Amino acid sequence: MTDRVSGYFGLRSIAVADGKILLNGRPYYQKLLLDQGYWPDGLLTAPTDAAFVTDIEACKAMGFNGVRKHQKVEDPRFLYHADRLGLLVWGEMANAYVFSGRYVRRFTAEWMEVLERDYNHPCIVAWTPLNESWGVNEISSDPRQLHHCKALVELTKSLDATRLVMSNDGWEQTIPDVLGIHDYEAKADVLRQRYASLESILAFRPADRAVFAPGCRYAGQPVMVTECGGISFRSQGGAWGYTDTKTPEEFLETYRQVVASLLSSELVQGFCYTQLTDVQQEQNGLLTFDRRPKFDFAAIREINEG
Repeated sequence: MTDRVSGYFGLRSIAVADGKILLNGRPYYQKLLLDQGYWPDGLLTAPTDAAFVTDIEACKAMGFNGVRKHQKVEDPRFLYHADRLGLLVWGEMANAYVFSGRYVRRFTAEWMEVLERDYNHPCIVAWTPLNESWGVNEISSDPRQLHHCKALVELTKSLDATRLVMSNDGWEQTIPDVLGIHDYEAKADVLRQRYASLESILAFRPADRAVFAPGCRYAGQPVMVTECGGISFRSQGGAWGYTDTKTPEEFLETYRQVVASLLSSELVQGFCYTQLTDVQQEQNGLLTFDRRPKFDFAAIREINEG
């Protein structure tokens, strides 16, 4: 009997230039799904290896080219299948609730372990250590929190110079490679006006917070709306989302308004729709919690393709 070991490799580059994101040297518009990686029975643990494949194939069938793994360091099996099937992944860290020196030491150590473990997965094109000022809620007034955010970006780049690095995705950012804004507006006219010029983008205050942290300024980064939509639909009521819809038709029209508005902007270089699946009380997924499609995949794909 002979033991056999097999492996694989992938080659790709990811970079920014002239306000655009480049994949393998060519402009690439990212159409992502927020993916929290929960399942009804196992919560953060997938029921089977095949469940990862089901999620990835659903994303691609709906016309998305990547996922932003949200507040979860995902199972390496998911990353393997994303490598194999061709799905971009933004790697993210689970954030703390309260800032402290103890938090900084533990978070930094664990984040370095994440970078080391997942460095060799070519599907990962971006790292997001912090999100929406979680753990650094007073970043605008506490210099320690501001320094911590800046340090995480520089630390990440010192360990991995091959990927994009976000700083504090959503708002109050420091020195990110991509300006990621969280915007759950659903009105097409508002979105078109907001993303029509750089001035209006930088003046926007998501969650009533500045786009950049104090002392930090825009430096030509590509702009992405890294959370948007969050449109709820549930056939029997009780739905929660940022915008409620009552019928599949109403959902699709609302989704069309959001996506079409972002696609029409010459400045926006990608978006991330919230979210892939319903998660407990959050009923704004394109799939139910147990992975049943809520809408025709072809209809979603048509909207994503403009």
